[in-house]
Amino acid sequence: MSLAVLESELAGMLQQTGPAARRQLAREIGRELRRSQQKRIAAQQNPDGSRFAPRKPQLRQRTPVRRQMFTRLRTARYLQLETTPEAVAIAFVSSVARIAKVHQFGEEDEVRPGLTARYPARELLGMTEEDIGRVQEAVLRHLADG
Repeated sequence: MSLAVLESELAGMLQQTGPAARRQLAREIGRELRRSQQKRIAAQQNPDGSRFAPRKPQLRQRTPVRRQMFTRLRTARYLQLETTPEAVAIAFVSSVARIAKVHQFGEEDEVRPGLTARYPARELLGMTEEDIGRVQEAVLRHLADG
């Protein structure tokens, strides 16, 4: 099920609740989604379940870098949650948003002045089928309680 189908399905039901209740639901959904995004980034996986593209070997280094990628990027400090009664947004703060965007879409970035590198796409943010199921469950739970 796509995100658009989910949105259209649940929009009618949610309009019956008040703005404060919708904001509370959005905050709950946002926290769950942020937690799931953090776990997925820690597992080094794209939303489709495939592994992130590995780091490129460094030119003058004998041993490859074995650290996980994006360890600080996935913390709540950088992965911010913004909620309104109508929407939930999970995004990276502006200081690291450029780095995240380069990796999300596989763009080219300047490593240092005069030297650029092309990065493979590593989808940091995205909805999995499991995430969509969590959103549906949260909305249904909210409607049943409310």
